[in-house]
Amino acid sequence: MKYKVAEDAKPQLMLLLIATVITIALWFIPFADYLVYPIRLFVTFIHEGSHALVSLLTGSSVQGLTISSDGSGMVYSLPSNTLSAMLISSAGYLGTTAYGTLLLLLIRRAYSARIVLAASAGFVGVMTVLFGFLAPVWNVFSAQVSLGSVTFTVVSGAILTVVLLAIAKYASPKFAQFALSFLAVQCLLNAFLDLKTLFFINAPLVGSDIHTDAANMAQATGLPGFVWVLIWIGISVLMISVGLRFYAFSQKSKQQDLPFED
Repeated sequence: MKYKVAEDAKPQLMLLLIATVITIALWFIPFADYLVYPIRLFVTFIHEGSHALVSLLTGSSVQGLTISSDGSGMVYSLPSNTLSAMLISSAGYLGTTAYGTLLLLLIRRAYSARIVLAASAGFVGVMTVLFGFLAPVWNVFSAQVSLGSVTFTVVSGAILTVVLLAIAKYASPKFAQFALSFLAVQCLLNAFLDLKTLFFINAPLVGSDIHTDAANMAQATGLPGFVWVLIWIGISVLMISVGLRFYAFSQKSKQQDLPFED
């Protein structure tokens, strides 16, 4: 079965390629991390927000969500059972990949970039208010969340929400489309970079005592953490492959080309 790039996908694909090239180029520019720092925080919000959402969906309680200045994050939850703990631990990296893939599909289906950006702003805003502020205040004596962590989470979440809403409302359609493509690329590439780091932390003979999602999975199942990282990488690759196929390619049959319709 042969595939080719659909004609109506070529302009969108070009924006995606430009966003990817810029993202990779920034890796080799000194101090470029500061340029994408807000986006790194956005990706962390998606990661930790995925943990929080799955916690709720599995009947577990969320006592707080924090984002740190170094780009890391933490969700304080009480899993209701072992299966819940496994789903919650897997939700961060897979949720970030799924979010980036979803953005690709929404771009491909010609959903308004302004609406998707506004929805992303709404997600960050809800996570900030419900789990970054209200949950720690409600569980102040049990969550053990520091005031500094809550402050940084609320401030960064508020700024990200305002910036995303401003782009959605005031940016030109082309810039909004590029911004959305850039966010998709950042979610996908950051998820892979984080999984690579996680693999080396949990690699055999390393003996790291850093608390990670993979360590949680190892504790719940007895399967080594690095094995779970490999499983997550495999699932992520599958999601991205499917997303890219729907994003850019149309099936070529013997009779005619059938590009995906908007």
